[in-house]
Amino acid sequence: MTFDRPTGAQGRLDRRTALAGAGAAAAAVTLAACGSAKSTPARKEPGVEVVKAADVPVGGAVIAGDTVVTQPVAGSFQGFSAACTHLGCTVSKVDRGRIICRCHGSAFGLDGTVATGPAERPLDPRPIRVDGDRIVTA
Repeated sequence: MTFDRPTGAQGRLDRRTALAGAGAAAAAVTLAACGSAKSTPARKEPGVEVVKAADVPVGGAVIAGDTVVTQPVAGSFQGFSAACTHLGCTVSKVDRGRIICRCHGSAFGLDGTVATGPAERPLDPRPIRVDGDRIVTA
């Protein structure tokens, strides 16, 4: 079955075509916004306490505001952004050596690497250092 445009309708859009085009444009803008979400490490002033070293379990991690501090092995601490690299949600839980983002199910290892997606990039590193009994920004 074929349909011909009525005479004189050349160059004019019907309502269905206009609405379909507007919908496609809106979807493209939405997808572009979602796909471009990247977390960037926030720069903090050096020496600001993030967490007490004793509060970070060996083989575990602590989420302290916008920073995750891990201690994979005794005395070795690493800092990461708490923003999931999938869409920027804040990771919300540490469970059995995994840093979990409940928004879409991504999980990260204590070294920040992706354990399960949809995230495709590791957590962004955050410079930290041990200062006595505290973990501070570096």
